[in-house]
This record gives sequence, structure tokens and C-alpha cells, in this order.
Amino acid sequence: MLAALLILVVMGAVVAALNPGRVEFQWFLALRRPRWLTFERWIPLIWIGIYACFYASALLSWNASGSWPLMAGFLLLVLLVQSYTLVIVRTRRLRNGTLLGAAGWGWGVALSLAVAPVSRGGLVLLIPYLLWSPIGTFVTWRMQRLNR
Repeated sequence: MLAALLILVVMGAVVAALNPGRVEFQWFLALRRPRWLTFERWIPLIWIGIYACFYASALLSWNASGSWPLMAGFLLLVLLVQSYTLVIVRTRRLRNGTLLGAAGWGWGVALSLAVAPVSRGGLVLLIPYLLWSPIGTFVTWRMQRLNR
């Protein structure tokens, strides 16, 4: 029970600390998007689902291993993912978001390989991120061309 609460509090703190302000986020919302990006209104729900998977994966991995290095791996993944928008709006460079998205996916693959021998369920719960992250990174890469 304590582990479940601690993981949730740490994730919540990272999300709160790395969320851009409204004014900064308005700049991001004003950027042009590809015409084929018709599913944008669903993106916040997709990310909520992915964060729920991160939480459950971390908890299953902790319960199976009690590994602090593995929890540090989950923390780094959440830091990379959550810093995406903040880095874009603070630097006003979509390229930084593309690079961060690619780095997050790479770290997600590495974390998945570390979780695999410990918790099959933890590994399965990382798959939604591994599938979605390249899509988000591709969208950001395409947005670079529209917002020079």
C-alpha cells in the first residue's frame, strides 16, 4: 500500500512540476498541425491512459522485485515524457520536442527490457507507450515543417 501511494505521489509531483503555464501552453496550441491530425482531441485521454499504465507497470515491477534502480528507470521515463511540452514551450523549438520524444521512446525500450524478466504484466503495460510515442514524435516532427 505504501509503495502504491509513493509511486502515485512521485508521478503526480513530476507532472505538476513539469507542466507548462497557461500562457506558455497557449503558444503551443496556436501552432499549425498537419491536416491529417484529426484525433488531436483524444490525445489528452490517450496520455492519461498511458500514465495509468506507467503507474500500474511501476507498481507491478516494484511488487515483483523491490528494485530501486528499476523505480529510478520509471522516474526517468516519466521525467522525459512530461518534460516534452515544457521544453518545447520554454525553448519555442519543436525540434527539441522531437528529440525528447525519440529519447523517451529509446528509454522506454530500455526500461521494457529491464522490466521483462521481472514482471510480464509490467512489460505489457509499457507497450501502449512504446506504440504511441513514435506517433507523437512523428506528429511533432511534421509540425516542425509547418511552423518554421
